[in-house]
Amino acid sequence: MTKAKKNRLKNINKRTFFAFPYMAVSVIFVIIPLIMVFVYAFRTPDGGFTFGNFTRFFGDVNVWRMIGRSFAFAFLATFFCLLICYPLALALIRFKHKTTILVMLFILPMWINTLLRLLAVRMLLINVFGPSFQLALIGMVYDFFPFMLLPIYTILANTDASYMEAAGDLGASPARALFKVRLPLSLPGIISGCIMVFMPTISSFVFTGLLGGTNFVIGNEIFNWFTRRNFSFGSTFAIVMMLIVAGIMLLATFLTKGRAQEGKLGGIS
Repeated sequence: MTKAKKNRLKNINKRTFFAFPYMAVSVIFVIIPLIMVFVYAFRTPDGGFTFGNFTRFFGDVNVWRMIGRSFAFAFLATFFCLLICYPLALALIRFKHKTTILVMLFILPMWINTLLRLLAVRMLLINVFGPSFQLALIGMVYDFFPFMLLPIYTILANTDASYMEAAGDLGASPARALFKVRLPLSLPGIISGCIMVFMPTISSFVFTGLLGGTNFVIGNEIFNWFTRRNFSFGSTFAIVMMLIVAGIMLLATFLTKGRAQEGKLGGIS
């Protein structure tokens, strides 16, 4: 065996050794639970095999209404996070020497337990809104907006300022330069932020249960089926939502890669 082959084998053994803990955790906490969910989804109460759970799922109009409400709720939360975070990120990049401190001020609340933060929101606003869709939406935007802020801020802070200067030299107004130059350049950060907010909000049930006072999203329904120990139908809900979310993530990844392949300058013309 040549020395080069020995070195390659040595490097492979090192990589395998350091990857083993990650692989073990993935198998125990990701792969095995997923296999169990798939098994339960095709299982009858007496242990037999059936497609009846999926037939029941796709044939239930109320289920599709709940999925529609979940998508609407997640879309609104993502939209308001973006509406708040993009102007905020634009403002933060102007404070070059104090940016780190300012960003930390927005991240610090995330160090507090989520339940405590939501209870604080509930105590502050319960007399104004009562347990309602609006209060649940406010709580969700408050809890997730740092996940939107960080990707957008990061990509804006690393964008070459000469592009905006060039747009101004060519006669573009600040607003036109924003929409024709800065916004296209920041699309990967926007897409990443939207994924990071939309994915957890579409299946979250804590916000609607604690602040909404009612179970009107799919996450609540999945939680209820599992707490009633109806693992088969709960697993069916979980699989369908997982496939929907996976499809959305693949689409978002495709859009992000497409933007990167355009040389990170798509739309500037």
